[in-house]
Amino acid sequence: MTQSSEPAVVLLGTAGGPRVWGARAGISSALVLDGAVYLVDLGYGACRQFKLAGLDFGALRAGFVTHLHSDHISDLANLLLYGWFENLEEVASPVSLYGPGSRGQAPPLGADVGGLVCPEQPVPGFADTVRKLVEAFATDVNDRLADNARSHPSRLLQARDIELPEEVAFHPETAPAPPMEPIPVYRDEHVTVSAVLVRHAPMVPAFAFRFDTEHGSVVFSGDTGYCDNVVALATGADILVHEVIDEQWVGRRYGNADTAVAEAMIAHHTSAHTSIPEVGRVAEKAGVGTLVLNHFVPGEIDRPRWHAAGEHFSGSLIVGDDLDRIPL
Repeated sequence: MTQSSEPAVVLLGTAGGPRVWGARAGISSALVLDGAVYLVDLGYGACRQFKLAGLDFGALRAGFVTHLHSDHISDLANLLLYGWFENLEEVASPVSLYGPGSRGQAPPLGADVGGLVCPEQPVPGFADTVRKLVEAFATDVNDRLADNARSHPSRLLQARDIELPEEVAFHPETAPAPPMEPIPVYRDEHVTVSAVLVRHAPMVPAFAFRFDTEHGSVVFSGDTGYCDNVVALATGADILVHEVIDEQWVGRRYGNADTAVAEAMIAHHTSAHTSIPEVGRVAEKAGVGTLVLNHFVPGEIDRPRWHAAGEHFSGSLIVGDDLDRIPL
């Protein structure tokens, strides 16, 4: 397939959660601008979806990770390991990858959990996560360098933590998403990218991203409960790509189970994600032109249920699907 140069958002994968739903690939999106490609998140299957969408790894400029949950980064190592053989070697300069820094302290665990994993560095930030992934595949990486004459990973990918300004009153436990102005993250001749913190505790920091281009503006919410920062970031945007969870499904799935796991899952889904009615209200309050639903939980459900978001939104509603292309 040949990459289209028409400016567009491409939904590579639209499933939410660390589940293999079958009907949808893991969460990942691309923004295509004047022959350049920008990635947002790399859930399972993202690299395969990138190819199926007809996109060129050699055109990749930058990638942005909203937060470090596994369903948003599970294909991160594959960007190198498979991209090597799919034209990633043709990038003019290393692809800039941006993601959250360390939360600074591990979340408290219950007494019966068995202790922290990797207690010497239990909450690595994005740059350290990428470094550790490359190190985990060192046998393969070094073999490819020697036997296949591949370029060193540092020539292809450069991972950076997103730095929070001192004036942002972030705290991993008490203020995971304080009110803030958007902070600059990345800029080139095609796009300016800014970010705000969102409500996805205890996974923090977690970000939403806004892409401003000469063709229009696009906001990706990442995973979040209702958050005024998202409304502010998305105000006046042409397209808002927003996560969504079916609150009725949550009730059916966990409501009758009187267990600690069920209670934890209900609390997480209702506080750290956005319900179908609420996502419509967010888009309406922000005054966006088009709302694109994405990161569906559950990943398999009758489509009419998702359209209920339109009852609270007066703009154009798109119920996203894998490999959908939405023009700017």
